[in-house]
Amino acid sequence: MNLLKALAKVGSMTFVSRILGFVRDTLIARVFGAGMLSDAFIVAFKIPNLLRRVSAEGAFSQAFVPILGEYKSQRGFDETHALINRVATWLGLILVVVTLLGMLAAPWIVTLIAPGFRTDAAKMQLTVELLRITFPYIFFISLVSMAGGVLNTYNKFGIPAFTPVWLNVSMIASVLFFADYFDEPIKVLAWAVFIGGFLQLAFQVPFLKQIGLLPKLDFKRDDEGVWRILKLMGPAVLGVSVAQISLILNTIFASFLKTGSVSWLYYADRLMEFPTGVLGVALGTILLPSLSKAYAGKDDSEYSQLLDWGLRLTFILAAPAAVALAVLATPLVTALFYYGKFTPLDVAMTQQALIAYSVGLLGLILVKILAPGFYARQNIKTPVKIAIFTLVMTQVMNVLFVFVLDLRHAGLALAIGLGACLNATLLYYHLRQANIFKPQLGWMLFLLKLLVALVVMGSVLYFAMGDAKAWLEFGLIKRLTYITGLVVLGGVSYFSTLMLLGFRPRDYMRRVNR
Repeated sequence: MNLLKALAKVGSMTFVSRILGFVRDTLIARVFGAGMLSDAFIVAFKIPNLLRRVSAEGAFSQAFVPILGEYKSQRGFDETHALINRVATWLGLILVVVTLLGMLAAPWIVTLIAPGFRTDAAKMQLTVELLRITFPYIFFISLVSMAGGVLNTYNKFGIPAFTPVWLNVSMIASVLFFADYFDEPIKVLAWAVFIGGFLQLAFQVPFLKQIGLLPKLDFKRDDEGVWRILKLMGPAVLGVSVAQISLILNTIFASFLKTGSVSWLYYADRLMEFPTGVLGVALGTILLPSLSKAYAGKDDSEYSQLLDWGLRLTFILAAPAAVALAVLATPLVTALFYYGKFTPLDVAMTQQALIAYSVGLLGLILVKILAPGFYARQNIKTPVKIAIFTLVMTQVMNVLFVFVLDLRHAGLALAIGLGACLNATLLYYHLRQANIFKPQLGWMLFLLKLLVALVVMGSVLYFAMGDAKAWLEFGLIKRLTYITGLVVLGGVSYFSTLMLLGFRPRDYMRRVNR
């Protein structure tokens, strides 16, 4: 299997999803702006999303995929299917209980996540109602993530990557066609989340059936593989929860800041998630099964080369994205969100958060490459310890940036970004210290050439975009045309410079056995 081709496939599917995500967020910004209504929905949607990252994409995937990969390579098909059946059965049962408890405890959960909302009774009540509608999303999306782990292990990378499209389609359709049917139109988004979760799960079922691994009910409790996954999930839950606790604390801080702060951070984060999803998630998705297979086969050389390949691609693709987001912050926010109830103040505040976030983009993506280096070896304790330390330091930075330096919501974004850089640095240090990863030759020259290309691209974009304030006067077509032209210009200048410096795509081709 060609990993670069697989990355392109996963990245392209994720790209489609992210583009639809921008369409979705543009509609939400146009219809609801960045105020009380959007703050309430974003908090209500964030809570099941946080749980999803802990239970499904986080702890569960880190524990499940390496064990599943081991079963696939070393045991028969029947044993692998039996493992999937039992994991799906117990996961589904736990999720039903969690969903019911979450809906009942909605008022207390909102108070915990956004205590600042208690000063506004209407905002608090609306958030609770929206949360009760969105909470079942955790049930659907956790099973979706499990199904995605199975499909990725069997090299069906495109299906899980395309799956999130259905959530965006659901939300876009709801805003365009059904909002007027609700007394409180913002509730249409909550119901769209519910329906989107169901659609994502339904979409993956035929593909699981196609490879003969559609789960069946099996309540057997003494399965060796299930218990191994549970043992790995213990520290994994702690490690992933640390990262999510950081996001929760940021929401708590933001709930006490000026109304709109939650929304400004959300819209900036959505722009950050584009490169993080297209590159970081895609690379992590294809690397984890391959790293797990190399570890199971005791092939240390292949293991190290895979990590090196992933790190170099991350620098080549993530570094220019970070520079472009910082330089083009105002044009991007204006082109994507400055419509309807989204005001010039909202543009300025979102731009501040985006610049702060961009400082940590490379770190955020590197974590998604370096952490699988531990997960594939079924070592979750080391990333957990690093995550706990990162959490503490991030909160120290939150206090410093928000209360001492008065950076407000932008300070929260900056703390997250710098925390991610710290996390990535420590992960790399421990991989090297334990002699798990041995970098290939030529890194210093590689980074020097990369720096030259980044300076060229950044300079070209800065002078080509013109006066940032003028973008507020542009019409829709002009904004979209200009931002498209700038993106193309930046890409051409960057990759042309790399080509002149000797970079060639064939140098980053990488093949692994299926």
